[in-house]
Amino acid sequence: MLSLRRVAYIALAWVSFCLGMIGVVVPLMPTTCFMLLAVWAASRGSPRFAQWIREHPRFGASVVAWERERAIPRRAKGVAVLMLVFSVAVLLLTVPSAIVKLALVTGLGLLAVWIVTRPSPVDGSGPFTNQVR
Repeated sequence: MLSLRRVAYIALAWVSFCLGMIGVVVPLMPTTCFMLLAVWAASRGSPRFAQWIREHPRFGASVVAWERERAIPRRAKGVAVLMLVFSVAVLLLTVPSAIVKLALVTGLGLLAVWIVTRPSPVDGSGPFTNQVR
């Protein structure tokens, strides 16, 4: 029988995974952070689900690179920064408050700097490759 704690971890893993999938197509919605949360929660509730995420052809390499090296693949960095730039453009055109615009643009800019300054995986694995150590 499943414990309440295990059920909660599994539920969190599935919700995070679904949010990550939505983030693939929706600007301003992150993908990788939800996948990292999903694999963390799944590791505690369903190791088989966690392994499935790690082996996923689209997300697995990025998750494994982060878990092993705290690294973000170069291509993922590029896609993330492009999406942040797109998000900033949308915010600048749609948010009426100058203070809110400034806060959001500053926050997204700092996030972009953080992403770019993370190391790249040693073996070059990442999204859009089939390399997983």
